[in-house]
Amino acid sequence: MIEVTRLGGMVFYVNPHHIEYIETNPDTTLVMLSGKRLVVQEDYQSVRKRIVAYRREIGAFKNEE
Repeated sequence: MIEVTRLGGMVFYVNPHHIEYIETNPDTTLVMLSGKRLVVQEDYQSVRKRIVAYRREIGAFKNEE
C-alpha cells in the first residue's frame, strides 16, 4: 500500500495495483480499476516514486527483469 493525502488533508493508503492510470489536470487524480477517482495532494512524481518503492519492497521487479 502507498500513502497518499486527500485535498482535505486526510491521509489514506491505496493499493497501487488497483490504479489504472494517473491524471494531472492540474490536481493529481488516481483513476482506479473500479472507475473511482481519487484526487490527492501529492504530485505525479511523488506518487510514482512511492509506487516504485512499494514494488521494490514486495519484490515485484524480480519477475519483470
